[in-house]
Amino acid sequence: MDINQLIEIVKKKINEKIICEKIIIEDKTFLHKTHSQFDKNKFHIKLILHSNEIKKTNKIESTKLIYKILDFELKNYIHSIQILII
Repeated sequence: MDINQLIEIVKKKINEKIICEKIIIEDKTFLHKTHSQFDKNKFHIKLILHSNEIKKTNKIESTKLIYKILDFELKNYIHSIQILII
């Protein structure tokens, strides 16, 4: 899987479960290429959600929800995820 495929899957899965005004996903993999645990088949992403729905929940609950939605991707394709809800 490449990063563009992953981005589309992540957007689709989140849109199916959370009402979002906007989803931005940034590839931050290049920042981690020198790390000893670097795996070219896993990505580092920054997920920015513009969602009035999820802003109503606390940060821990919203993070748990996102991790539940992206469970398969986190286990197989995402090494690191940064979540920003605005």
